Amino acid sequence: MEVLERVTRVLNQILLWIAGLFLVAMVLLTCADIICRAVWVPILGSVELVALFGSIVTAFALGYTQLRRGHTSVDVLVLIYPGRVKRILNVVNSLVCMIFFVIVGWRITLWSTVLLKTGELTETLRIIYYPFSYAVAFGCAVLALVFLTDLVRSLIPGRQEG
Repeated sequence: MEVLERVTRVLNQILLWIAGLFLVAMVLLTCADIICRAVWVPILGSVELVALFGSIVTAFALGYTQLRRGHTSVDVLVLIYPGRVKRILNVVNSLVCMIFFVIVGWRITLWSTVLLKTGELTETLRIIYYPFSYAVAFGCAVLALVFLTDLVRSLIPGRQEG
């Protein structure tokens, strides 16, 4: 269990740093584009780059946010149940979410392969799409790994939310 938790934590920390770098790039690019629009002409393709970078930021931050329980949740009904029921609900929730994100990651991977084979490019800058869509699939897979870790933790007595 400790190995799974450590791998999950380290992997999400690395992805978070990458997401942070892309977020800084988005901010700098957006600021530069605003200044260039006011002074001269906008930066060509800035909207495309911000959208592509945004996909990386979002996908790579999903797992870390789940580790920190930062996603929005409504647990009003769950709070009234005893510990055993809460544990069962945690198991079911982790299992369903893990399966969902495995399927999402798999389907995005299939779509990314189509993009790779067809050579799809962005309209303005002619940047290839597939590395970004593969990155989103990887982010979903890492989120599924976080849910797997939560599932295993929920199944081990005494190892609840940690």
